Amino acid sequence: GSVVAYFTSAKFLLYLGHALSTWGDRMWHFAVSVFLVELYGNSLLLTAVYGLVVAGSVLLLGAIIGDWVDKNSRLKVAQTSLVVQNASVILCGIILMIVFLFKTQLLTLYHGWLLTMCYILVITIANIANLASTATAITIQRDWIVVVAGEDRSKLADMNATIRRIDQLTNILAPMAVGQIMTFGSPMIGCGFISGWNLMSMCVEYLLLWKVYQKTPTLALKSAKVDESELKQLNVKKESDVKPAEGVQLIVEKDVTGFEPQQEKEVSCAARIAEPFITFRDGWVAYYNQPVFLAGMGLAFLYMTVLGFDCITTGYAYTQGLSGSVLSLLMGASAVTGIMGTVAFTWLRRKCGLVRTGLISGVAQFACLVLCAISVFMPGSPLDLTVSPFADISARLFESEPLPTIASPEDKPEMVFATGMPNLLNGSTTPAIGDPEMSPEPVPLISVSLLFAGVIAARVGLWSFDLTVTQLLQENVVESERGIINGVQNSMNYLLDLLHFIMVILAPNPEAFGLLVLISVSFVAMGHIMYFRFAQKSLGKQLFVCCTPDPKAISDSSRAGNTSTV
Repeated sequence: GSVVAYFTSAKFLLYLGHALSTWGDRMWHFAVSVFLVELYGNSLLLTAVYGLVVAGSVLLLGAIIGDWVDKNSRLKVAQTSLVVQNASVILCGIILMIVFLFKTQLLTLYHGWLLTMCYILVITIANIANLASTATAITIQRDWIVVVAGEDRSKLADMNATIRRIDQLTNILAPMAVGQIMTFGSPMIGCGFISGWNLMSMCVEYLLLWKVYQKTPTLALKSAKVDESELKQLNVKKESDVKPAEGVQLIVEKDVTGFEPQQEKEVSCAARIAEPFITFRDGWVAYYNQPVFLAGMGLAFLYMTVLGFDCITTGYAYTQGLSGSVLSLLMGASAVTGIMGTVAFTWLRRKCGLVRTGLISGVAQFACLVLCAISVFMPGSPLDLTVSPFADISARLFESEPLPTIASPEDKPEMVFATGMPNLLNGSTTPAIGDPEMSPEPVPLISVSLLFAGVIAARVGLWSFDLTVTQLLQENVVESERGIINGVQNSMNYLLDLLHFIMVILAPNPEAFGLLVLISVSFVAMGHIMYFRFAQKSLGKQLFVCCTPDPKAISDSSRAGNTSTV
């Protein structure tokens, strides 16, 4: 009976819906990059444009999306974002299938402009899908999960950790699954599979959301925003006499009781145009005024790093002689340490408290990343600051020397970038591990081994720290501002992520990668310093509240003749 009760509980249904949603997201994010590379003649141009558009859109629209989440009912937001996201992916899949089938004909029509329009259409619709996915993540992971957990903070911590474990597993398994389909089938079959999956998944997720909503009546109660000036009230300007908590309470009471009738105001066209800009500004001001502002900024600064398993680090690894099979094993190890981080979070939170968990996680992550900084100066490191970042790139681009043969179709996008980079910059490529031409000397691998040892080990602290800041935002942001504050947090994350790509563009050659590592470690250190400052304030307030004696208790004890006071 207890097993059946668990599998029909709102908590499990939320996990199941998140697993289906994340699986579809990971398949699509992996596949769309490969599709764009395939369509544009093995060039990374379309993929880079897509990444830039996605990052810029969330950066500009994150606060507006969050405000929309706050102003509408939970079920409406969840269902709308779910349908828009999946419908966009399905439409993209259909367009890509048509392009793959009729690419030759499309090239001849209107001098190729029709094909270019198809590319623009795919990137635009894929960007809409990503924005809808952002709305889904805000409403489910930052709001619904808090309501389902109720007042039990331990339950909230366990649910957050479970959500992250699902993310880690799908991040590895979903690309593997769709990669096999595209390898043994074709890109067109991959498009059809992803479109079909999203269609079925949308129906199941829609039903699961409705079930969770029915099983948790408190989801129907929401202190929604009532007018466009509410953000200013919640921000509580210095000249106002209302305290933050009282300001929020007044808004909730006005919304619930309805004693104050809303006055119908004629909104001019200029005011409607200016509204998104006002929302954007007020959202960032509200984010700045949050008590957890420094903790959120600390998390955002961790995105300004090349120390992860993205295409940049993968490309650098290829230039240092690591093969695709070794890299896949390293990615698997990073997923395992990430899951260990979620386990460490729940244990540390019970033993030390939430704020101290963030401190311990930050120290652990930074200690591991020190290995990455040391690797820059170890034998085998290509660090050479005398080489200009753009030296001879334009000349090398047009060399006639062919690129090395690609090992397998699934390695194509990364191999074009990774094996092409040393060819463009150094004039030759480094043979991979296991190549008979490669020298068996282990010395050159010391630097790259230390680098990846630090990156993998740091995942424990990274994911524990991420969960800490996530729960701090959940617990400390008032319900009526959860959407917009988390929307701005997403924008900050994307902003720092965008800066790290710009940093790589400015210094793209392997000789400068060591400098990028040192800059990355510095930004991680700055992020944890911000969190340390937040923890100092937070723990200082707790200590003050705990240690300040109650005057009434002292007077009562003195009347009773008790001279010993604690």
